[in-house]
Amino acid sequence: MVNPAGKFGPYNQPGAARPTPAAGLGDARVLPGRGQTGSELVRSRIALKVRLKSVSAGDRLPDAGVLAEELGISEITVRRALEGMCQDGLLDRRRGRAGGTFVAPGWDTVVPLMHDADEAASLDAFHLLLECGLVAHGAGEVPADQLEGLQALVDEMDLADDPARLLELETRFHLDLAQALGGPGIRELAADLLGRLCLLLPNPTPAVVRARNRCHAELLTELGRGAMDPAVRAVKAHQHARPS
Repeated sequence: MVNPAGKFGPYNQPGAARPTPAAGLGDARVLPGRGQTGSELVRSRIALKVRLKSVSAGDRLPDAGVLAEELGISEITVRRALEGMCQDGLLDRRRGRAGGTFVAPGWDTVVPLMHDADEAASLDAFHLLLECGLVAHGAGEVPADQLEGLQALVDEMDLADDPARLLELETRFHLDLAQALGGPGIRELAADLLGRLCLLLPNPTPAVVRARNRCHAELLTELGRGAMDPAVRAVKAHQHARPS
């Protein structure tokens, strides 16, 4: 989840030791293809914050220096990324005492122009591989309180009617699942993937999200039983879930 202290980079803790990735998962920041540049990191983290409702259309973002420190990249890289997002229409730059960089009112209109089916498919496949590996590695070892927290998200999704709220809760589920099974470093990788997918993929319909949530519930049941193979099957079923 988003850092309660309001940090822009909710998965980076400046000065904290980077956790060791789960066994067999390699470098926790390696993405498929050419990887993610610093500018893409800024874009993905802003997109994730919008999905998680940490910021909304019209909200002011932190200054570039603050973002640079929290994301662990140079301030000039952040400034260039923000300028690029302004040129794309995702952000607005305002001058004056009350100025700064703001999430554009037309965010939801502009994001579909960013969609890229091929890149999205590659990232989605990598995310599936990541979660299957995490489940195979951690089945039967997830603390009960963490399973309870994940179950609370599943239950809330069952009751949610607002499409944006459903998407927010599903994203939180996958971030918290990465935390529970792999620790903070793997959660950070999941944040990179999910943030990019927010920009590259069309939003699923509420009916599809509800179908996926049935897979979430099944996954948690099998994790609680320590049943690795059925848990992995539930992760795979999630990717192809369709309304019944």
